[in-house]
Amino acid sequence: MNHVAFIWNIAESLRGPFKPSEYGSVVLPFTVLRRLDAVLADTKPVVLETAGMVASFPDLLQVAKLTEASGHEFYNTSPFDLGKLVADPQDLRANLSSYLAGFSANVRDIFDRFEFDKALNKLAEKNRLFAVAEKFAQADFHPRTVSNIQMGLVFEELIRFANEKSNETAGDHYTPREVIALMVQLLFALDDDALSKCGVVRSIYDPTAGTGGMLSVVDEYLRRMNPGIQLSLYGQDYNDASYAICKADMVIKGQDVDNIALGDTLTEDAFDGKKFDYGLSNPPFGVDWKDQRGYVEDEHTKLGFNGRFGPGTPAVSDGAMLFLLHLVSKMRKPEDGGSRMAIVLNGSPLFSGGAGSGESSIRKWLLDNDLIEAIIGMPKDMFYNTGISTYIWILTNRKDGDRKGQVQLIDGREMFTKLRKGLGSKRNELSPQNIETIVGLYAGFEDGEHSKIFRNEDFLYRTITVERPLRLNWHATRERIDTVLEAKAIQKLNEADAAALRATLDRLGTVTVWSNRTAFHKALKDAANAEGFTLSVALLKTVTTELGEQDGTADTCADSKGNPEPDASLRDTENVPWDEDVDSYVAREVLPYGPDAWVDKSKTKEGAEIPFTRHFYQYVTPRPLEEIDRDLDTVMDQLRAMLAEVER
Repeated sequence: MNHVAFIWNIAESLRGPFKPSEYGSVVLPFTVLRRLDAVLADTKPVVLETAGMVASFPDLLQVAKLTEASGHEFYNTSPFDLGKLVADPQDLRANLSSYLAGFSANVRDIFDRFEFDKALNKLAEKNRLFAVAEKFAQADFHPRTVSNIQMGLVFEELIRFANEKSNETAGDHYTPREVIALMVQLLFALDDDALSKCGVVRSIYDPTAGTGGMLSVVDEYLRRMNPGIQLSLYGQDYNDASYAICKADMVIKGQDVDNIALGDTLTEDAFDGKKFDYGLSNPPFGVDWKDQRGYVEDEHTKLGFNGRFGPGTPAVSDGAMLFLLHLVSKMRKPEDGGSRMAIVLNGSPLFSGGAGSGESSIRKWLLDNDLIEAIIGMPKDMFYNTGISTYIWILTNRKDGDRKGQVQLIDGREMFTKLRKGLGSKRNELSPQNIETIVGLYAGFEDGEHSKIFRNEDFLYRTITVERPLRLNWHATRERIDTVLEAKAIQKLNEADAAALRATLDRLGTVTVWSNRTAFHKALKDAANAEGFTLSVALLKTVTTELGEQDGTADTCADSKGNPEPDASLRDTENVPWDEDVDSYVAREVLPYGPDAWVDKSKTKEGAEIPFTRHFYQYVTPRPLEEIDRDLDTVMDQLRAMLAEVER
């Protein structure tokens, strides 16, 4: 029996009262309901008997006894099942509510988040409830007929259908399946032997689980590789509908229903303190974290490296790197086996932010701790809601010996197949051959046209501040005096002081040009004394700044210790490669062009950036001018011929 076709035929029968975009709100929760109904059927009598016996027990003990009686992580204490419900059409709506109320809290939560009551009310109002319930009651979803894996695939197909019918942006909660397939294969490419062994136990985590697509593909991939593997799947999402679908999918697959949590991962880590063998995530691209800012910065400040965000926080306009740090915080210690994580990010985390910024500090911390194993450049137009460039980061704290201290960059930007028809912003997809090629490059770990191997230090640098001495001249011209009097600090003077200052400046005359600050200060103070005006330190500083103009031939201004003062307008910065001596760099790159320059070492900052595109840039020789001229002549001849035709 084609269960997907059977269920979607039921969905198509909703046409009229329900829009196609609303089909999912009916068939997804009904599919879950029918599956749970079938799963609990065998132990139903025992559960009902136990329910009567433990009615007076404390709540926690009741749950424990009923869970034990059902043989699953959930139960239902209602005397109804779907067959009995449709046998009484008259009271179907009320009995359905009673049946749903009989589920354990962890399953009721799924139906609540689906807003199933709203869908049931509409079905009842439009006289479609009995027809839909009766058809679902006919479906045989018993585990003896449909295994957890088969049921999981059925539910995934229904999710895909629902997403395609929905008018919402699919990319908000749905990562293209072939992108997930690539991430999953990259995640396990180096662990195939270990995962194929008998009795393997592994945990997988997705902090931005959405509808559970990534967890489902992981489950499918690993069970195909090793049917006996014991997998624990964990996920969290903040969207009610996505959470409900994901949790329902895990229930259908036989996973622990409590391993899927609702809430904002950044502010409500549902698995605080828990570590995982593998993790993968597709966090939102370019979404700000203003709403989470207070919590995140508080954790960063108070907990430091004992929390998740010790290395730093990115610009508030894009929170993707916070999810990266969150994933890293979920790694097991290397002595406990370590972990490997995969995350999809846009291009910004590779290079945004200069030395000392949050983004740069995060990159440097990752490189210093040898956590970046590989970064794969993806084709554009791969996602439903954005056409921007994306990159898969592979992070691990258990690198193989030949990978230690190194990062692999893989250029997969041209490895794609064009879609015959676009889906939103998605124009391209990865074929199985494209995936095989990229995974092969990753596993091969060799330098080549599409794969480059770098030392961690190759991405580190120091930003030095290069100063030039302050050289000014002072000339009391009318224009310069007007500039002084327009300064904010001068505008605050009373009329008498302002007039006295103008008289002081006029007394300097327009003949003398001072090129030494000490000499200028003496002349200015003498002029002020002659006017009976006292210059404060602040006023002296303002006049000196506003009346002065840059002059490369003037004397250098020095501080009280005789050290040259820097000219802020000539200040510059240079990025020095990590392995290069700063003094040697300055002697070669700076001093030939500014012999009086020096480095202010107190302002030196350390940073990191990964210029992915630059490393794969291939120079294309321009066409010869003669060839271009010939083409232009040809085009001009064609235009002349066309004009001649028009003039006839």
